[in-house]
Amino acid sequence: MKQTNVKPAEGKLGILVVGNGAVSTTFMTGVLMARKGLTKPVGSMTQYDKIRVGKGTDKKYLPYNEIVPITDLKDIIFGCWDVYPQNAYQSAMYCEVLKEKDINPVKDELEQIVPMKAAFDKNFAKRLEGDNVKDCKTRWEMVDALRQDIRDFKAKNNCARIVVLWAASTEIYVPVNMDVHDTLEHLEAAMKANDTENIAPSMCYAYAALAESAPFIMGAPNTTVDIPAMWEMAEKTKMPISGKDFKTGQTLVKSGFSPIIGTRCLGLSGWFSTNILGNRDGLVLDEPANFRTKEVSKLSTLETILKPEDQPDLYTDYYHKVRINYYPPRNDNKEGWDNIDIFGWMGYPMQIKINFLCRDSILAAPLCLDLCLLSDLAARAGKFGIQRFLSFYLKSPMHDYTKGEEAVNHLYQQYTMLKNAIREMGGYEADEEID
Repeated sequence: MKQTNVKPAEGKLGILVVGNGAVSTTFMTGVLMARKGLTKPVGSMTQYDKIRVGKGTDKKYLPYNEIVPITDLKDIIFGCWDVYPQNAYQSAMYCEVLKEKDINPVKDELEQIVPMKAAFDKNFAKRLEGDNVKDCKTRWEMVDALRQDIRDFKAKNNCARIVVLWAASTEIYVPVNMDVHDTLEHLEAAMKANDTENIAPSMCYAYAALAESAPFIMGAPNTTVDIPAMWEMAEKTKMPISGKDFKTGQTLVKSGFSPIIGTRCLGLSGWFSTNILGNRDGLVLDEPANFRTKEVSKLSTLETILKPEDQPDLYTDYYHKVRINYYPPRNDNKEGWDNIDIFGWMGYPMQIKINFLCRDSILAAPLCLDLCLLSDLAARAGKFGIQRFLSFYLKSPMHDYTKGEEAVNHLYQQYTMLKNAIREMGGYEADEEID
């Protein structure tokens, strides 16, 4: 490893997960099993991917931990918050994503992960019925209680650093309100005034994390950290933030497949995407106000890759529709159908059909690991504010929309951003360009 200014990954890393459902317990179980040598962390780029550093005779392909100091899996300690009181073992069994034989070897460790009471407002997720909830009079009380949770967890478990990851349900859509979300001063005033319309519970988690010097990752499409006030908070606390919405199934396909159409200069008439999903996420998204939040994040991908202003002959007026249907028999085994209507030479129509029978949590778990490890790395490298290099992992990557910046959604451009950031943190030259 080259000499860099990145602080070493010494001591324990506490990963505090908001939510103790299918994604969270699959993530935790997999990490605990992998570090015992009982499974492989397949799908995790921090554990498997290799990046080229140097050129010509100096060229080498190295895993991430040989370029930058990445926290070892054995140094991770898990904690969580949830509206349901069941411990991580009980929840993993209940969610039925993993087989019992893949959970039982780490049963003792999972049973130790007991959810702290959640900061929760039923108006933001009407389908959830849990009672493991903090009794807070105001949003500011929520912030104080969560900050205390983080401090207590850090002290009790002797953690050197903490990362907070949102892997809970999608909240109802909170539009950006520039009277409240524009500055940190206004945001804090709204929290103290208990503005329950503009301040979602997730914002209290994010604020508390940043205030306690913990990077915050938004794994759902919630507005949470995607507001100027939170960018200001991240700058003030010198902490990394990233989001939003784990890019697991259909959007991963979309961000990887649409470049084929664009690169080949084929035309697009329409792209219809529909999903069936039966887990708790599907239940919450069955509520129209919660689905609206998800729809906004899913729709944004295509429009920044196949741009009508760049190729008016090919991409003007294409029809893009996204649907999610709650279907309990499938549980966590999501099915995504894409029907793509394209046209080619002389305008002749063709079709592409993609049917992705995926497992939502199996795809999300390695993203959780990578986002936590890379956010911790970014903090140790002194990087703060929006971490654009983590866009690769996210459906609707954060960007400064107040200055007209556009998100990069093109999967291969996102990968270039990721590789360049790791090269730079490792003391190498960022030597790939995004065309």
